[in-house]
Amino acid sequence: MDDQLNFAPCGFITMDEDGNLISVNETLLILLDHKGEKLLGKHINEILSVPARLFFQLYFFPLISKEEKVEEMYISLTSSKGEELPVLINALRRYRNNASVIDCVLIPMHKRDEYENELIKAKKMAEIALVEKDKAVMEMEDLLQKLEEQRQELIALNRENQLYKENIEKELQLAKNIQETSLTEPINNEELEIDAYYKASSELSGDMYGFYQISRTQYGIILLDVMGHGISSSMITMSLQSLFQRLISRGVTGERIMKELDAHLHELFRNNADAWHYCTAIYLFIDTERKTIEYVNAGHPPALLQAPDGIQYELISTTPPLGAFEGITFVKNSVEYSNGGRLLLYTDGVTDPLDVQHLPELLMKHPSASLKELKESILQSLEETESSYTENDDKCFILVDLK
Repeated sequence: MDDQLNFAPCGFITMDEDGNLISVNETLLILLDHKGEKLLGKHINEILSVPARLFFQLYFFPLISKEEKVEEMYISLTSSKGEELPVLINALRRYRNNASVIDCVLIPMHKRDEYENELIKAKKMAEIALVEKDKAVMEMEDLLQKLEEQRQELIALNRENQLYKENIEKELQLAKNIQETSLTEPINNEELEIDAYYKASSELSGDMYGFYQISRTQYGIILLDVMGHGISSSMITMSLQSLFQRLISRGVTGERIMKELDAHLHELFRNNADAWHYCTAIYLFIDTERKTIEYVNAGHPPALLQAPDGIQYELISTTPPLGAFEGITFVKNSVEYSNGGRLLLYTDGVTDPLDVQHLPELLMKHPSASLKELKESILQSLEETESSYTENDDKCFILVDLK
């Protein structure tokens, strides 16, 4: 065997028709880790794997006998260490030296096998990834469907909430209208002039006032401030309003009015301490014939009485707020006034934004101003000092000119 064939980049063997090896090139011996002299004369089965032996008997030998050649047959050889070597074999039957021999070229296929295995592995991984992808897509579709269902539920809830909000706003507006219509109208006659200002921090207010002409020369004025503001305070205020309107109009004394209002608050919250509210209030009974003012102040900011000569008196509180304690004794106080005197009653929502001396100084500064002008001055002061904090409180004040 010449060197070119002996060291060709592929295996080469020659065997007789029975399969006995006549020659083996060096390349194949190296691949199979065999010695040439040990293989020569041995049957081809010596280097074939078990499946390849069966394959040779069933296909190779019949085919080479019939076709004189075999092309690209895939088999496995076995090395001296038992390791398999996949090869592609091409064989040709020839006659040399008056004998029939079979020349075989064996091309190692282990790289191709590795590539194929990698391709198979990659294919399996791709199939697994595809399955995972399909699973993820299905899960995503389920999730999207759930999200869509939740979105539709939220849309329905938002519609309900919007409808509920609109209904609440309508109810609040109606309640506000009722509360405002329950306020008494200004009074202006030969005896006195009364005007008021009222502004709720929200739709409804915890402040409430009322002034009533009891007889030709007698007037009752009340101003109260229920703790807090909003719906709960306004409901309490309205229940008190219907009570004090009836009592004042009947000419009941100030002590009795306060006692009835106090009892009403205790009755409201007797079985519900969590909803407990108290209320500051001041009631003035003005007798224009005797020129006297009888008043009861239950925890309310002091009313200001300014005499025609400019001297000011404070109608201060002498008892705790209504609804604060059981068994409070309400005591009235009395002051006399002269024609030309002026009264200012207010809630803390008016004084809190201002300096403590602002209102007394304002009264002092404008002794001859009309109630309308004085009212505008107070509102201007409030507007100039308004803040986000003070905007959250109800505001109410009453001005009285004692003619």
